Amino acid sequence: MSAAQPTALTRRLEAHMHRRARWRWSEIVFWAALPAVIVLVPSRDALINEILVAGLFALSLDLILGLTGIVSLGQAAFFGLGGYAAAIFASKGFTDPMLGLVVGAAAAAVVGLATAPLLLRGSDLTRLMVTLGVSLMLGELANRNGWLTGGADGLNFSIGKVLGLFPIGFTGQRNAALYSLAVLFILFALARRLAQSPFGLALAAIRENRLRAGALGIATSRRIVAIYTVSAAYAGAAGALLAQTTQIVSLDLFDFHRSADVMLMLIIGGAGYLYGGIIGAAVFIVLRDVISAATPEYWEFWIGALLVALVLIGRERIHDFAVRAASSLVPKHVREDAA
Repeated sequence: MSAAQPTALTRRLEAHMHRRARWRWSEIVFWAALPAVIVLVPSRDALINEILVAGLFALSLDLILGLTGIVSLGQAAFFGLGGYAAAIFASKGFTDPMLGLVVGAAAAAVVGLATAPLLLRGSDLTRLMVTLGVSLMLGELANRNGWLTGGADGLNFSIGKVLGLFPIGFTGQRNAALYSLAVLFILFALARRLAQSPFGLALAAIRENRLRAGALGIATSRRIVAIYTVSAAYAGAAGALLAQTTQIVSLDLFDFHRSADVMLMLIIGGAGYLYGGIIGAAVFIVLRDVISAATPEYWEFWIGALLVALVLIGRERIHDFAVRAASSLVPKHVREDAA
């Protein structure tokens, strides 16, 4: 009887993990609607592409903040590194977009792996300063090594066709948006699988109480290093996507506002659900586009005023609405585990 109990428990756990991995109809509809929007609204292809890239960037932050509870103000470091790596790779004659995407993600992952041990000690404030410092250092390196990065002028380069068939960039905005969507979906599916795996459950335990997770036998340090490396790779892929679809990179990729904007996107959309970053990116970028079109000179003022109002007046209501919208795409048992 005692020998049968572990088997029954194992079966129940396997069934639970299988249910967590299922795709809901709402998720399928969500992803099926995105290519339809790109095809049906061709005049906004550039804006849609920007939203998709920003959504991937926000997803990279959600992996460490939403799933693991590690705060960071240095995602721009990996975003810029991925963009410059892809740009330099293309400028040397290797113009295949997918290969450049892998190079950008790999370069960011290497630096993420090298800097991840800096996050293992200290408080959240310490992590904020460390991640911000890494971003500032990489930005200055890009500025000083103009022979490689173009310095303050940045780099202009040409990129090849996706699969040798579909041009991207200014001459193929719809293809660029579809390319970004394909990359976002693949990486999202991998992140979703990761979040619902035993590794993802360990990350949730670390987020709730790192000391207790360690007492339960979870190797917290190794898992933090691993997820930070994955997060860096995702941010690098987002930077490479932006570089390839615009065919230009500049020091702006490392700027602090990149890290601040992606944090705002995640706050608006809700952290921990993976969909929150995509929804927050869409809300933030569309809002910025509408306001800048209405008041070109003062759009930053109105964006700031709306963010203040969001925090002081309607943050909870708007945030709850965004979380409900995001959580509607996530199975109930997954939401309960994340709560």
